[in-house]
Amino acid sequence: MSETDVGADVTVDAIGSSCPGPLMDLIGKMKSVESGTVVELLSSNEGTEDDLTEWTEKSGHELVDVVDHGDHQSYYVRKR
Repeated sequence: MSETDVGADVTVDAIGSSCPGPLMDLIGKMKSVESGTVVELLSSNEGTEDDLTEWTEKSGHELVDVVDHGDHQSYYVRKR
């Protein structure tokens, strides 16, 4: 995907973390933010998108956008 117009309220940098680290970092942050907050997760782990897609479907949060930066991705998740 290309650059996004989605603005993040909070960023979680999990670049270099192995599975399930990026998802666990995001879950921890999601517990501390208000409903409606958009959290940007930075990850270079190939398994993050699959893990995140499954988790957002189960948790009810919304995966708003994914931006590929080449060496890492930005995942934008809105807390419900």
